[in-house]
Parts: sequence; C-alpha cells; structure tokens
Amino acid sequence: MKRLIMCEGSNELEIVRILLENDALIFTEDDLLGLTPFHARQIKSGTQVYTELGIYPGNDVLIMRVGDTQTDKLKLPKDIQHKIQGIEKYCTKPELEMLLIIAEGLTADYEHQRQYSPKEYAKRNIYLGKKRYDNSSAFYRDYFGESIDRLTDAIREYKRIKTHNRDELFLADILR
Repeated sequence: MKRLIMCEGSNELEIVRILLENDALIFTEDDLLGLTPFHARQIKSGTQVYTELGIYPGNDVLIMRVGDTQTDKLKLPKDIQHKIQGIEKYCTKPELEMLLIIAEGLTADYEHQRQYSPKEYAKRNIYLGKKRYDNSSAFYRDYFGESIDRLTDAIREYKRIKTHNRDELFLADILR
C-alpha cells in the first residue's frame, strides 16, 4: 500500500516532514506516493498530486488528509478513483497552534482566555528565545525540529485532551 499525505497548510506539512525525518511515524518516506507529503487540499488543484496518482501503477493508495478544517469533501477524479483504497482524516482542530500551547504547558491558561483563537493566543504568548510565534513553517521547524520528543509528547497530549468526530483521527494514531 502507498500512502498519499495531503496537508491543508504549509505548517501541517512542516510538522509531517519533521515527524518523517525523525522516523516518528508508523511508516517512512518510502511508503509515500512520490516519496513526500504534499501541500494540497484537493487532488486536481494539487497538480503534482494528480500527476503522481496518474503515473502510479497500483490501485492501493490510502489518502491521508492532515489539517484543522476538513469539512470540504475530497473530489476524486474519475480516472484515478480505482487507485484509491481509502481516505483518512487526521485533524488538528481547532488549529495547529494547539501543539505549541501544549508544548509550552499553557493549556490551562489558554482555556481560561478563550476569547483568543489558538493562533491569536500563540502570537501573544509563544516565544522561541526572543522570537515571537509568527505562524511560519520556519517557526515550527525551529521550535520542534531539534526536539522530536517535545513534538510527539504534544501530539499525544493533544489526543488525550481533545475530542473529534468519529471519522477523524489524530496524528497520535500514526506515531510509533
């Protein structure tokens, strides 16, 4: 089976890349279609995703969608539908910034200040050295890149404290 990872945003993509680089997932880059995760919400709009699916000879692709808002239905082009074995959703709602809030030990403070979204809260309260959180992939790389345990611990804690719809999985479900 090949896995096709489609990340909603560039920050989700960076988190998945960090996990792959550190061998923290139950699969490796060799198991991925195109040997990489993709930043794409839909197959046709992500032309590289569509191309990779088109040239892949098998019919055993598991699509793994990673993001915080997954209400849009994935449209499968008719010419590649036979290649898709299943679709799984890995949610990071309300927002990916929850991983930073958890890693900083600020969950209770965030819950107390619910007037802010996780992104707004992170911009006000999360620092790496003197650098304030700026919603960039580079910040996630700098924050978690050298500390895979900090990232995997935050992902596991997120699963422990959050609930999702029945058809939504957690990143913790694919950690080693």
